[in-house]
Amino acid sequence: MNGIVIIAHAPLASALQACAAHVFPERAQGLLALDVQANVSAERTLHLAREAVTRLGDVPLLLLSDVVGATPCNVATHLLHAWRAQGQGQARLLAGVNLPMLWRAVSYQHEPLDVLAAKALQGGSQGVQELD
Repeated sequence: MNGIVIIAHAPLASALQACAAHVFPERAQGLLALDVQANVSAERTLHLAREAVTRLGDVPLLLLSDVVGATPCNVATHLLHAWRAQGQGQARLLAGVNLPMLWRAVSYQHEPLDVLAAKALQGGSQGVQELD
């Protein structure tokens, strides 16, 4: 089973995690959230992220972040590179996380990482629509 880690501006990561746990309570264990606080340095946030992913063990990781170029995404990018450099396994990073993306990711958490990432991207984009 893949680990899913949400790294986003506070309190978005925790809020998304709570929504996913509400709908998929049996999958809450493999889903982590890291709220990036405004008054915490990127270095400290990266340290917290590294500590968090070690709790998942040696599993493929899907990292989800909110805004490309912002601190949470930058931290997730550093975490991704460190994870790969240390040979800890596969990891993918998707930015622009939304609830449909997360629900799709949790639904396909058991699939190979590439399939999981594709399904999550599809869910995220299909979840954004203009309605009458």
